[in-house]
Amino acid sequence: MKRVVNDNLWATCRKESDMLKYLPGPIRGCISLLLYLLNTILLSTPLLIIAAFKFVIPVGIWRKCCDTVINWIAGSWIAINNWNIRLTNPARWDVQGVDALNEKGWYMVVANHQSWLDILVLQKIFHGKVPFLKFFLKKELIWVPFLGLAWWALDFPFMKRYTQSFLKKNPHLKGKDLEITQKACEKFKTMPVSVMNFLEGTRFTPEKHRRQQSPFVHLLKPKAGGIAFVLAAMGEQMHQMLNVTIAYPDGARNFWQFLCGNVKEIRVHVESLPIDPELVGDYFTNKKFRITFQNHLNVMWAEKDALLATLMYQPVASHVPASEAENAKSLGVSRQCPDMLQS
Repeated sequence: MKRVVNDNLWATCRKESDMLKYLPGPIRGCISLLLYLLNTILLSTPLLIIAAFKFVIPVGIWRKCCDTVINWIAGSWIAINNWNIRLTNPARWDVQGVDALNEKGWYMVVANHQSWLDILVLQKIFHGKVPFLKFFLKKELIWVPFLGLAWWALDFPFMKRYTQSFLKKNPHLKGKDLEITQKACEKFKTMPVSVMNFLEGTRFTPEKHRRQQSPFVHLLKPKAGGIAFVLAAMGEQMHQMLNVTIAYPDGARNFWQFLCGNVKEIRVHVESLPIDPELVGDYFTNKKFRITFQNHLNVMWAEKDALLATLMYQPVASHVPASEAENAKSLGVSRQCPDMLQS
């Protein structure tokens, strides 16, 4: 019965989508944006009310129940956003490597970063397949209307970035981000979670690539400190590392361009890797471990750079729209990659 209902809903969505595709891009973008805003406002309101009760009553079992409800609301928000994408957006999706994932597991998720659209992509492909993604966010993002407070309620860690010159003048703030990471990891141990980390630390641009003198063609240099600390705190609890490569064959676009239908295709490859015990250690005081960890990460990043080039320039004809594959439950024909983190 559930499959019949899903198929009927999908057919209805496809018909509505076919009608919308004849509208000019900006109009379709406005419709999609309005749906995003309504969804965010309507679902963030009960989420914040429950978060307030969670804050006021400091009882462990009560807070765990509140977290369950809050995560359910957040998952519903993503599900409606995914429906919005299917309804209003004509982009072709090619997603590989997500079939064998477990919604009740603990995952360390790493990905390249080109656009704010990356977050929407990750939420779409992992919805219902892994626990809710938790990002490390800039502290300034807490002021984003509705979303900022929602991220706070969902226990997203807010990081304050300091320049080296600022830390020299204020040495007492050194290591503050690691303290925040440690507190976040303690919260993440209470229920299944997917900890998301953009290892480049910022979005890729040609200017940043040139300024960094990155040895990679399509990537910035990866930053090892954050992921090393999370693995040290939760490595034994993490089931797998998910190495995600996101490619936009027509070039990275911003969120508004995506809403208007200017993103023609999105290709995503997910590689599941075991958490190598050799990658769990003291990154900040053990020099030998730090060098080993950085070498592993650089090898993984070189592989990602090569894969990204393949995804960027592979002919479209060889790809299957993820929307059709999703409906047929046939996503995730994964390429076999060498186990880079155990070399």
